[in-house]
Amino acid sequence: MTNDLHGLATLAMRGLDPEYAHGLAIKGLKLGLGPHAPSDPPILATELAGMRLPNPVGLAPGFDKDAEVYAPMLRAGFGFVECGTVTPLPQVGNPRPRLFRLWQDRAVINRMGFNNQGLEAFAQRLAHRRHGVVGANLGANKDSVDRLADYTAGLRRLWGMASYFTINISSPNTPGLRALQTKAALEDLLGRLIATADSLPQGVAVPMFLKVAPDLEDAEIEAIVETVAAAGLAGVIVSNTTVSRPPLRSRHAVETGGLSGAPLFGPSTEVLRRFRQAAAGRFLLIGAGGIGSGADAYAKIRAGASAVQLYSALAYEGPGLVVQIKRELAQRLQADGFRSVAEAVGAE
Repeated sequence: MTNDLHGLATLAMRGLDPEYAHGLAIKGLKLGLGPHAPSDPPILATELAGMRLPNPVGLAPGFDKDAEVYAPMLRAGFGFVECGTVTPLPQVGNPRPRLFRLWQDRAVINRMGFNNQGLEAFAQRLAHRRHGVVGANLGANKDSVDRLADYTAGLRRLWGMASYFTINISSPNTPGLRALQTKAALEDLLGRLIATADSLPQGVAVPMFLKVAPDLEDAEIEAIVETVAAAGLAGVIVSNTTVSRPPLRSRHAVETGGLSGAPLFGPSTEVLRRFRQAAAGRFLLIGAGGIGSGADAYAKIRAGASAVQLYSALAYEGPGLVVQIKRELAQRLQADGFRSVAEAVGAE
């Protein structure tokens, strides 16, 4: 009955402005109105860079930008939650409207522009984390005079609070940000981050991941792989939203911004395969982009992802989707004779 009510709430909010509907969802979760998922089957338990996960299905950043509802989303059944993107200073982001549902394509276009309440508010909430794997997605302010310093500031402030860090240099909605994916800029950024991490109190190792765009050529992938491997990062998240436009039917297809959802599944999974081939096991991969079913999650894992993340599909299916995905994923693993998620990673 509870899942039915959450499904009805999702249907009711479909007629609302998407950003307003998202705000209502956050408020509802803060009031304790989120679902409570049953325990996961043992076959879904896995490990990611030393972090023990009850299942490999994570919530991608963008949903919980300000670390307000990570606990309810863990209760809803996600194996891990990534909050953010957070920048050192609060910023309002780009002008509205900036978020569009493409109903016919089961997709979303956004040009949010890292709207968030800033690092201090984020840190105060994350400090209350008591359990579960919760990551922090770090970004840079649009008007920053030293974007690399913005990332190191986030690392310093949230050290000891976040389970892991994601370095987001691939959003298409902050001008010039993707230039940090070039080899020289990336070497500089990762070098400063590693030096910062080495200067902080050392206890349990805190993994760092790099989040990349799906709009990369083979030479760019090779350069990123070599730089990430040399820096010793835990892994790469493939991928962020795309600026490309496959054939789309919805009227909002002409909007500028990053495209996510179902049309991104194929391209992002192909880029994931290319990263797996180039990395040759030197670091982990997390698959994101277009996941809306257990079959999608399973395909990402077989393509090389040790874990997956989703967000856009929740706008269409509601919070009960994660339970369905996990059930389907467990069934597919068992049907193919795998005893664990780890056994299926890269099984293609």
